[in-house]
Amino acid sequence: MVDPETIQKAQRAHEEGSVEFEPEKPDIYGDAHPKELLRLIPEHHDVLKSLANKHIVSAFQFDKEMLEQLFRLAAKYESNPNRYSNPLKGKILISAFYEPSTRTRLSFESAWHRLGGDIMSITDRASTGIAKGESLRDIGEMFNNYGDCVVLRDNSEDAVIEMMQTLRIPIINAGNGTDEHPTQALADLYTILKWRPAMMEENSEPIKIGIIGNPARMRTVRSLLTLLSNYSDAISEIIIIHDDKDEQLFYENQEQEIKNLGLKIRTETNLDKVLPELDVVYINAIAWVKDDYEVMGENLKLSINSPLKPSSIILHPLARGDELCSSLDNTPHNWYFSQARGAVFLRMALLTCLTQRTERVIDVL
Repeated sequence: MVDPETIQKAQRAHEEGSVEFEPEKPDIYGDAHPKELLRLIPEHHDVLKSLANKHIVSAFQFDKEMLEQLFRLAAKYESNPNRYSNPLKGKILISAFYEPSTRTRLSFESAWHRLGGDIMSITDRASTGIAKGESLRDIGEMFNNYGDCVVLRDNSEDAVIEMMQTLRIPIINAGNGTDEHPTQALADLYTILKWRPAMMEENSEPIKIGIIGNPARMRTVRSLLTLLSNYSDAISEIIIIHDDKDEQLFYENQEQEIKNLGLKIRTETNLDKVLPELDVVYINAIAWVKDDYEVMGENLKLSINSPLKPSSIILHPLARGDELCSSLDNTPHNWYFSQARGAVFLRMALLTCLTQRTERVIDVL
């Protein structure tokens, strides 16, 4: 039963007109319109077609040309969201999330529905044969008969690889333990390029990126660093900001691998000291540990009082906690909602390619 105080609040809201909303108002603060990407990136259908019959396991799979073609298709979807209604009609997605997820799961499912496909969703291991000891290899064999694409999130780093052994339909890694989260990194980079399209052009003014997090233990950070290496000429420096409590900031050889890819990396522990230098601030606090997670960098927080560069943007893969104050939501720094919104269109682009339906959307503007 609803209590009287709640009813009174609802009545007051109605009288004050605050129950109304603006359906045409953007659900993001920053100007994240993607049409500039469409202007700068020529369409190359063959590049997108090469994704057909491929699994998506790691950010290492994407080179610069592939990234920009995906971003162009995502920009087409985002620029004309009502123009493409059924490229995946007749296709079925198996959405298997054996680890908690809100944004990633709903983003993939929203993307598939927007393209006209149907979905079978699994959100609990206990409801599958895994609870009886069935192997992921056997489950993969069964999935071949039930759907056209699998999106898998699992707390085991080996889960995607194990299921790939028997799959004859594409699988997308939606986060595997502490290893990688490639589609999140794709959405992150898509957002950065919408904010600064000039990064794709030669001799663009380099930007400086700060990443608040642990590359050794945060899969979002790990995948993002890999993708950023494709734009090393447009990035003057990446600063990893940590709280100096971590025993291991990089996994074995990771720092050298990043530098070998052309990125300039340094580490800092004083957040306020480096914030005025940064054009992009990427913050995350969640690190997965087996079946649970822990919050890291408890002293590294952003708020309206942080000494941010006036033109800088903030990204966060969400869900957020105290590390990102809501006082920043109505400022030009807020691009994290744009980041979440754009993830749907990015995943629409990827799913279209994996299911061999690009011919239905190419050259349709």
